[in-house]
Amino acid sequence: MKQAKIGGIFPALLTPFTKGGAKVDYERACGLAEFLAKKGVHGLFVCGTTGEGPLMTLAERKQMVEEVVGAVGKKLTVIAHTGCFDTASTIELTQHAQKAGAAAAGVVTPGFFTFDDECLYTHFKTVAESVKGFPILLYNIPGCVKNVIKPSLVHRLAKDVKNIVGMKDSGGNMSAFNEVMLGVPKGFVAINGVDEYSMQALAVGGSGCVSSTANVVPELFLAIYNAMKKGNLDKAWESQQKLCRACAAFHYGALVARYKEGVRLRGYDPGYVRAPQRELTKDERKELAKSMKTAGLL
Repeated sequence: MKQAKIGGIFPALLTPFTKGGAKVDYERACGLAEFLAKKGVHGLFVCGTTGEGPLMTLAERKQMVEEVVGAVGKKLTVIAHTGCFDTASTIELTQHAQKAGAAAAGVVTPGFFTFDDECLYTHFKTVAESVKGFPILLYNIPGCVKNVIKPSLVHRLAKDVKNIVGMKDSGGNMSAFNEVMLGVPKGFVAINGVDEYSMQALAVGGSGCVSSTANVVPELFLAIYNAMKKGNLDKAWESQQKLCRACAAFHYGALVARYKEGVRLRGYDPGYVRAPQRELTKDERKELAKSMKTAGLL
């Protein structure tokens, strides 16, 4: 299989909903994708955690991928998040992503139940083999789904399944990220999903970053990425420090609405959230605007 060429800065694309979260606003979603493309990002991660994918129906997730690929697929690398708690639905969305023209699929670890490594191995292998030749990225985010993709399991899957070509790691464990990098084959795509050590992940061989905060301040991520590509560690660290302050302003994922308000303050209205997510109060909006100004983001 031809190796996937996936790298750079990927905002975890927000999904705009109409008021009350009733419907997906696909037109506004495509507008946001274009807005970010103009900022210079390399790709988009669609229907992930920040994109409220788990709160969307399978039909909505399919259409979202189709719309975004249609809008920016020729300019940006679009990764469709296709993971679900069951294998059958994950296969359905992954096969659709392949047909829709996505560059790859990110498949989150199934959650709610506790699964051992054999359960997870079989799940990921079965999904990948349903789309032969289509690049699959494992998606590790134990804080949301409870189950961890251990480095040893990453190594095993990367060795045994040709089209499992990478991983999006939001595990929050830099030691585990290092361990993954020590045992994967050459060309394995390791995408960091933890903003606070974006620079450090790139330093040990990470291919790029997928981030919620990149919806709001893609410039900071691009500055880190470009500085690291040039070997300018001082400049990368300066931008990383600014990014850490930005993360504090957004309470790092506490509410998706904080990211949507941040994007709104920076010039694009990304719509509403879907319940049980909630909108910000008037006081919270004021506090966020003040925090963003203090952090030099406005």
